[in-house]
Amino acid sequence: MRHYPKRTKAIGGYIELQLPKGEEYYPSLIKLNTGRNALEYILKVNNYSSIYIPYFTCEVVLEPIKKLGIQYYFYTIDKNLDPVIDFHIAPTECFLYTNYFGIKQLTVNRLSKEIPNLIIDASQAFFSRPLPQIDTFYSCRKFFGVADGAYLQSNILSTAKFEKDISYDRISHLTKSIDLSVEEGYKNFVENNLVLDKNPIKRMSSLTKRILSSIDYEDCRRIRNQNFKTLHHALSDKNNLEINFADDDAPMCYPLLLEKETISKKLISKRVYIPTFWPNVLRWTTTKMFENYLTQHLVSLPIDHRYDDDDMQRLINYLKQII
Repeated sequence: MRHYPKRTKAIGGYIELQLPKGEEYYPSLIKLNTGRNALEYILKVNNYSSIYIPYFTCEVVLEPIKKLGIQYYFYTIDKNLDPVIDFHIAPTECFLYTNYFGIKQLTVNRLSKEIPNLIIDASQAFFSRPLPQIDTFYSCRKFFGVADGAYLQSNILSTAKFEKDISYDRISHLTKSIDLSVEEGYKNFVENNLVLDKNPIKRMSSLTKRILSSIDYEDCRRIRNQNFKTLHHALSDKNNLEINFADDDAPMCYPLLLEKETISKKLISKRVYIPTFWPNVLRWTTTKMFENYLTQHLVSLPIDHRYDDDDMQRLINYLKQII
């Protein structure tokens, strides 16, 4: 464990990395190192006995649940990505719902009025602000160029004193992508993901916080929304997933659901990199389940602030050749 004692500010020496000084998007929320640790924080302070989680979720969600020895139960979602709740949630149990792709805020709003002990996984919905009194957590690296970082709204504050994370040695994938290419940095990106596995709860690192304080969030939101609208206008008639999009959602990606299974591989061959949400779901489900179908057929198209209308048109042209 590394300790860096507080010292007076240095004067002189080499010139440091210069980043604009602004404000974080969620300055008042709890700042931690990872989203999964934010979930662990919630489970700990509420002393929940068990949790309901969707089949359609990332496997890392199980890390804090298993660590704490909490019983978990899977539930299914329907074709609209809404939860199928055909069970009773006891006072000592909680219910985790994901704001899928950042387009399910209306469902989040409804569940907040209906479900006791609701937890919202907003890892894919950074710009969707938390509802009052609803435990909600965000993962920063799903939206921005940071090595780690999570925000958390919790109704109960922990009395534990958490060590601050150190992340300067986990940003090589970010610097390589600038100096070399995204492909050159991918190996380091994977290594960083492995380092984050089974990490204890820590406070957000100073480097991550500084980077997050330098971002023009309104510009990022605007670009995401514009790119989403461009793709939706061109592809909605081909998309088997019904999308209700609000202007202030700023989704993580454009989720395109098609019958074909080879779309992602063909796009990757053109240097359009498509993540799979999520390979572990294939192990958890049968081929008859909608979640299994989603994992194999959903194409998550990039729409973030790195791309402009020309990039979206190129992406649309690729898809027209493939579909």
